[in-house]
Amino acid sequence: MLYYNKGGNSKWLATLVPLVGFPILLLLYVIPTSRNPSSPHIEAHPLPQAQSQSQSFFLKRLAFVYLSIGIILALDCYLYSLGLLYLPSLVCSSQLAFNALFSSFLNAQKFTPCITNSLVLLTISSTLLVFQLNSQNPKRVSKAKYALGFVCTIGASAGSGLLLSLTQLCFRRIIKKETFRAVLDMLVCQSLVASAIIVVGLFGSGEWEHLGREMDGYELGKVSYVMNLVGIAIACKAFRIGMMGLILDMSSLFSNSISAVGLPIVPILAAVFFGERMDGVKVMAMILAIWGFVSYVYQHYLDDAKLKSQRNSVGGDE
Repeated sequence: MLYYNKGGNSKWLATLVPLVGFPILLLLYVIPTSRNPSSPHIEAHPLPQAQSQSQSFFLKRLAFVYLSIGIILALDCYLYSLGLLYLPSLVCSSQLAFNALFSSFLNAQKFTPCITNSLVLLTISSTLLVFQLNSQNPKRVSKAKYALGFVCTIGASAGSGLLLSLTQLCFRRIIKKETFRAVLDMLVCQSLVASAIIVVGLFGSGEWEHLGREMDGYELGKVSYVMNLVGIAIACKAFRIGMMGLILDMSSLFSNSISAVGLPIVPILAAVFFGERMDGVKVMAMILAIWGFVSYVYQHYLDDAKLKSQRNSVGGDE
């Protein structure tokens, strides 16, 4: 958002920056991880040839997963940056709804009254911020560009929801290994594929030729231009590691809900650090977000209590 507001215009660069920071993840590979030989990817086979064929099949499936998710990620990021250019506040309020839909089909997600209540409240909370920020938009965007931004916003929301659900499905059905190293492999490989696609688009579109002039004309100066892009790259990778961890620990829907809770917190931080006005709409959005989050957490509390009760019952019968 800051990149566009202060003079940035390259859609392809705005798409590339959240993806291209993946080399910093390579440093995390030096962190020692415990190896559990009892949970390998491939089942043991008596014949080396059969084991080799099974491993080759698994690697092909894994490569297909990385390639497919990388392509979807590249398209999703491009839609996101395009929507952000024409729709000043690209808060994907519909992302939760899409994620819930995909989770129902791909991850067999069960919807209880508490979870449904949480999703509704979080979606309303995000929508309130969208309408308020759009009404305060200083840009004058034509109806055609606004419509394009809206379509891209919906597309990016659907893509993000699909990516989260597919990630959970791939870890449960194909990778079958919930380790930090597996998370790094997924992030690095999909980002590498997506970055390669966007780099081709950047050079193919010719936008790379104007980046020097764009940096010179940036309102906050060249240093702020570079620092803004570097900060986005690092923050996006840290965000995706956290998202991936929540997907493995809980579910893609829970991970998305946590992201939605964070949206209304941003105006509070802006009021504290930048002196922006905290009006009634922002307060209402924050209250609804907290209410929705508490509703989701309460459902997990009920599930844990039910599970403990069943275990105690089984133990007593024995």
